[in-house]
Amino acid sequence: MNILTFYIFLLVHPYLGMWWKSFPKAGRASWEALIPGYNYYIVFKLSCKKPFWALLLAFPGVHLVMWATANLSYIRRFGYYSFTDTLQGIFFPYYLMYKCTQEGEIFEDETNWSNSAERETRQWGDHVALFLSLPIIGHVVAIGIDMVTRDKPGTKSRVKEWGDSILFALVAASIIRTYVFEPFQIPTGSMEKTLLVGDFLFVNKLAYGPKVPVTPLSYPLVHNTVPWVNIKSYTGLEKGDYTRLPGFGEVSRYDVVVFNYPSGDTAVYDPRMPNGLMGHDYHGILNQEAYYQYQKARVGKLQAYRSQVTDSAYNKLYDTFCKSYVNNTKPWREIARERLANGNFPEYMGSDNLPGTHGGLVYRPVDKRENYIKRCVGIPGDTLEVIDAVLYVNGKPAEVGANQCLQYEVDKSIVEFPGASEMYEEYGLENAPNQTRMDFKDADIRNPNKYILTLTAEEKNKIEKDFNIKLNLVIEAQYTDDPNYVPTGEDLIGNVNYFPKDFYINNTPTNFSKFVVPKRDVTVSINASNIAWYRRIITAYEGHKLEEKEDGIYIDGKKTDSYTFAMNYYWLMGDNRYNSADSRVWGFVPEDHVVGRASLVWFSKSAYLGVRWERLFKWIE
Repeated sequence: MNILTFYIFLLVHPYLGMWWKSFPKAGRASWEALIPGYNYYIVFKLSCKKPFWALLLAFPGVHLVMWATANLSYIRRFGYYSFTDTLQGIFFPYYLMYKCTQEGEIFEDETNWSNSAERETRQWGDHVALFLSLPIIGHVVAIGIDMVTRDKPGTKSRVKEWGDSILFALVAASIIRTYVFEPFQIPTGSMEKTLLVGDFLFVNKLAYGPKVPVTPLSYPLVHNTVPWVNIKSYTGLEKGDYTRLPGFGEVSRYDVVVFNYPSGDTAVYDPRMPNGLMGHDYHGILNQEAYYQYQKARVGKLQAYRSQVTDSAYNKLYDTFCKSYVNNTKPWREIARERLANGNFPEYMGSDNLPGTHGGLVYRPVDKRENYIKRCVGIPGDTLEVIDAVLYVNGKPAEVGANQCLQYEVDKSIVEFPGASEMYEEYGLENAPNQTRMDFKDADIRNPNKYILTLTAEEKNKIEKDFNIKLNLVIEAQYTDDPNYVPTGEDLIGNVNYFPKDFYINNTPTNFSKFVVPKRDVTVSINASNIAWYRRIITAYEGHKLEEKEDGIYIDGKKTDSYTFAMNYYWLMGDNRYNSADSRVWGFVPEDHVVGRASLVWFSKSAYLGVRWERLFKWIE
């Protein structure tokens, strides 16, 4: 149901509960129950002595919690405290509210905690309320304190006291977390050396305006999974549309932005992993599996492709993956798709050592997709291109941040690098066992005689000066126009690993074709040669049906040669440019996925070096 339905329900509820009949028993006028908003103000004033709690009803995500709080507190003033009364008051209070209107029902201004019989009656009801506020943990706290202290005569029980305190603390924390700022931990090295693995930071949601939750009915203070029990923390019973409240500004070029993972609707569930997500991108898993199957069969008969001329080889490889195999069997992507659909783990991951099945695709609403963090390098309307690891924005080299890293290689025969500790001391590099961050390492097996270094411009200049050497930038070249060049399977899979994952659009991490970042209300021409850039925008992000037929492109059943964007989009890249899964892999980030701006590192700890004291309370640039 749409979130608006629930707000209409909140307005109608006082009439369903016949508050105009029960208000006079509490010394209030009947007409006060008939004024929307004001009636809740009176109920909170009568039941909790906190009339301004009525304002919390305006916040999606806590509005139904406060609705239940108002109902439960109100009926308890009429003496309905028991276990079953409490459940009714929280979930369906109308029968008890009807009883409150009957002759003989008395409204009590205060709870008589000195009455042992009344205290005993409400004991299990208070346990229910505490359990629904914070299961198990709340009881451990309340009962533990109760065991070592004594209640003062005439005061609330520990269960009631902690139930009230925990409930309000969770409500306040949920509002702050949803609409003001949220803590976030850096899990990977994609933003090195701006943000390090082990950094804890605050995300400012007021910077661009907080998003109203799409799925407001959710377990408090967790993102999408309840810890330890590994079940989803939200329900789709109540759903809202994308709405952003006013903020202090808009996403600017070079902001460090936290956002919901764009490919989060194509994650594959893997029970081995803490949060159950494997690969985070079904399309990438599919392409890798297809290539693995292709490689297994290529030995011998498919080696002939290497001797074909460029166009012929390319088309045959394309046909092998997408259309039909040489022996008239299914194409490899179809074979891989069926394998994954049947729950088998991808063979390219070494499935012999893995469980036999995975849990299939995991769909999550936008606001419950994994949180990622990158730097915005392209805003709506920008023209971007990457040439030999240099990013160009609107035809000019992009700003290079002080902490932006590139990779360089150097022959081992030229220089012997000092050990890890010396490198850290002399050059500020962190290279340690069991450490995610690796600033320098041996090159891979393709270049066994090379060192690979991940360096900022300043670090590069210092090492070149001190060692009197020249560090060469690592480049992954695009296909050449040389007519004698023959693409191979290794080249082919490079195309489908990087956005837009199309065989005829040739992108690599260090060389990326020129494109324009989509902008709201801008219309572009679409055809077979460029539709790959816009497929996910049209379908996954803006909810249309796309069909690509021989006679043209159809959107929602109508043939068209143009498309108008409904949202703004952004292009985000990690500062650690060679070790970042970013827009070069999964493409544009829609505005409804933007969470906020990363503002402050409040704590930082290295697995190897311990607390990084110099990073505490460090503003993010």
